[in-house]
Amino acid sequence: MKLISVVTGCFNEEENVDELYRRIRAQFEQLPAYDYEHIFIDNASSDGTVARIKAIAARDRRVKLIVNTRNFGHIRSPVHALLQARGDAIIAMASDLQEPPELIPEFLARWEQGYRVVAGVKPSSAHTTAMSFVRRSFYATIGRISDTRLIPNFTGFGLYDRAVVEIIRQTDDPYPYFRGLIADIGFEHAEVPFVQPRRSHGISKNNFYTLYDMAILGITSHSKIPIRLATMAGFALSALSLLVAITYLIYKLVSWQQFSVGIAPVVIGFFFFASVQLFFIGILGEYIAAIHTQVLKRPLVIEKERVNFDSPASD
Repeated sequence: MKLISVVTGCFNEEENVDELYRRIRAQFEQLPAYDYEHIFIDNASSDGTVARIKAIAARDRRVKLIVNTRNFGHIRSPVHALLQARGDAIIAMASDLQEPPELIPEFLARWEQGYRVVAGVKPSSAHTTAMSFVRRSFYATIGRISDTRLIPNFTGFGLYDRAVVEIIRQTDDPYPYFRGLIADIGFEHAEVPFVQPRRSHGISKNNFYTLYDMAILGITSHSKIPIRLATMAGFALSALSLLVAITYLIYKLVSWQQFSVGIAPVVIGFFFFASVQLFFIGILGEYIAAIHTQVLKRPLVIEKERVNFDSPASD
């Protein structure tokens, strides 16, 4: 029997993990040709999430748990769990129930057709918020400036063949932009669209900073355009400054007595060029920070505890 690993990251999701487990188990009960393991990785939750998962794991040894020593974030933690999976194929999904487990049979069907990557894409959502608009705008923007063609409306929810996971392991990226990494690997993929449902329990753990971090990580990892725009803007502004200076000089020579420069253009020009410089210094700083993270080569996470990893999934 082929072994399928389901990997779900969680942080303060005590209201969702029981239902998530039941729904995933229900899917595999309809798929007797497959065995499966369900790996939860917890980012040091402060509620009862770990206790609930341990209770599930005590009843069903196919459920495995990794508890991190602290919250390592939603970028590093899921990738670490992905690398611990033993399956012939690995399905990654969030634990907030906004990525439907009911798509698992379709993922497996596409995998059996020969696709090594099956991406769940969400062209629409059951709820419309300003943050959803920002996300769509970001995906569209990074899709245009990226050096590789990214999968539109893809957040990482999907199925990955064992070969893909081994390539990710060899990449050894301590802070990976996962959806960009999947596109960069380049395997032909299948897309399974779905409508993202509303969150039933709890609140989203994402905020402006986490989304900004994800956006900057995607840009610095997969595009050189911002740095090149800074260079081109520097040339353009230098040429504009020279042109303005020559214009002022000619005007002064022609109208020596009548023309007075005044302080307003000087102040406006000073603040304009200062703001442009700070903006591009910030972009340069983001690229340097990304390089610094890569050079440090810290582990993805530090584990505090493991549950049920000493037993085969079929127990």
